[in-house]
Amino acid sequence: MRVEIHGHRGARGLWPENTLPGMSRTMELGVHALELDVALTADRRLVLTHDLTVSAVTSADTRPVTPDDPAFPYVGKPINSLTLAQLRTLDVGVRFPRHPQDPFALTQVAMPETRMPTLGAVLGLVNAYQAAGVRLHIELKSDPTRPALSAAPEEFAELVLDELDRHGRLHNAAILSFDWRIISRVAELAPDVRRFALVELDTLGWNGPLGDDVPAAARAAGATTLSPEHVMVDERLMAQAAAAGLDVAVWTVNDTALGARMLDLGVSGIVTDYPDRMRELWRERGLELPEPVGPLKPVGV
Repeated sequence: MRVEIHGHRGARGLWPENTLPGMSRTMELGVHALELDVALTADRRLVLTHDLTVSAVTSADTRPVTPDDPAFPYVGKPINSLTLAQLRTLDVGVRFPRHPQDPFALTQVAMPETRMPTLGAVLGLVNAYQAAGVRLHIELKSDPTRPALSAAPEEFAELVLDELDRHGRLHNAAILSFDWRIISRVAELAPDVRRFALVELDTLGWNGPLGDDVPAAARAAGATTLSPEHVMVDERLMAQAAAAGLDVAVWTVNDTALGARMLDLGVSGIVTDYPDRMRELWRERGLELPEPVGPLKPVGV
């Protein structure tokens, strides 16, 4: 079985998360899958963002979209209350504030004046790179406990699947969510698309009572892969996942010693902010490394 390296939010430890330049450089480094986060704007556009409100850590206001825009400043406002034009004024290429308590600020290359991309722009970028070997892992950000900030799960799933289909990427993508209503809807609409049921200790109650066999509950919800936080992964969980017929892709693993323990437990994929570190671990273990995707070349070269 191939064991995969999944770049988390592109490669958050190396480049600004959920951005076009970050995705470009992650593909050029080499990963099996690009993981990214998507939310819906006020004008129903799919944009890359990990948070349902504009994060003060990953985003900075630059100017209002119009001089008298009453919604400005945008940082701290719900994503679904702002239009794409408003969100595109944000600088998402520098982490704020930059201080020693933020480990990613110390290792991430700042790219000032980077703008929040749409899902369509990322799909176009991947196609321009001709990155057929890179699978797209799209996490649909949805919080059942905060419905005012979240898109309707069924509609959200349909919009993302439609965008993937429009770009010819439906066959080489996976849908991820902590909100398993989305997983169930994707199972109905696109049964051939991989479906990752995300799970962590803090959100176990989001999907109703799961009992003591989380993998079985994920399988019943329509998942094809269980994607737990690394603190949940042990021999018992792995055995339950095997009994349910689910692979396990663990997140977020940034330390190679922890990565080695996860590999020993038999995970099928490791989600990491530092794909460069995991590539070294893969080399040590003699595992199949993902091929780097060549950088875009000027027309005529």
